[in-house]
Amino acid sequence: MTESERLKNLEVPTHPIDCVLDTDTYNEIDDQFALSLLVKHEKTNVRAIYACPFFNSNSTSPEDGMEKSYDEIMNLLTLMGEEDMKKNVYKGSRGYLTDEKTPVDSPAARHLCELAMNYSKEDPLYVVSIGCITNVASAILMKPEITERIVVVWLGGHYTSWIDTNEFNMMQDIAAARVVFACGCPLVQLPCMGVVSSFYVSGPELDYWIKGKNALCDYLVKHTTEAAEEYAKGRVWSRIIWDVTAAAWLINDGGRFMLSEIIHTPIPEYDHRYAENARGHFMCRVTHIFRDQLLQELFRVLAK
Repeated sequence: MTESERLKNLEVPTHPIDCVLDTDTYNEIDDQFALSLLVKHEKTNVRAIYACPFFNSNSTSPEDGMEKSYDEIMNLLTLMGEEDMKKNVYKGSRGYLTDEKTPVDSPAARHLCELAMNYSKEDPLYVVSIGCITNVASAILMKPEITERIVVVWLGGHYTSWIDTNEFNMMQDIAAARVVFACGCPLVQLPCMGVVSSFYVSGPELDYWIKGKNALCDYLVKHTTEAAEEYAKGRVWSRIIWDVTAAAWLINDGGRFMLSEIIHTPIPEYDHRYAENARGHFMCRVTHIFRDQLLQELFRVLAK
């Protein structure tokens, strides 16, 4: 792919977008918001949803995290009344890459390989990833030719001015991040600390805008409040829901919700730093979120 072709695909299309979502949905509450926005928005056509692994206090292993995420995806689709979409949900990797050359086989990775081959440079498939990027990296290693048929939009790592890039999605599988950053596909990065960490919601906003609107909204309000109260314990709180920003990049035509820059792709290193790469291909990096505008759009879509 030439740089001019790559740059063209880093522009947000104005037409409806075919996409897939790769998500560790049970990890924390922001994935539920992002998935709901992508499925319910009139501009996006979600072709598949992939459960990806995660390992923290909400899981006993990466595989357990993936299985719980798969179940949570099904739960959300039920709340949205999207029963037909359940046939397009796939289980992902049961572990992380062991190196930068060996994929982790999974139904999700195989499906992405197959689906992406139906697209082209001129009409790519958008791959939105809001967890560790193992499934996507595995598909690229299994079928490298898909790199010219997809645009990867990933929420992972921190902004380069941050003290490190020891961010949950990236640090779980740095090998996978290195595969995706180096493969040459059009790449959009939404850095966490320093950029999308500014996208949050408060309890009064949830209650005013979406509480009581439908079963999905009530579920999101309840679980966001519970998650916040775990650490706030009766104090004033706001809750980061930054995964929404990756889904929202697909509807950001005209720069309504975020700003970005074009840079040479850096190299994620195993010591949780970036290495500069002046010869790296061009990628898009989001630099600012218009929080209120995006939150209003999110609430509009959820309340439908």
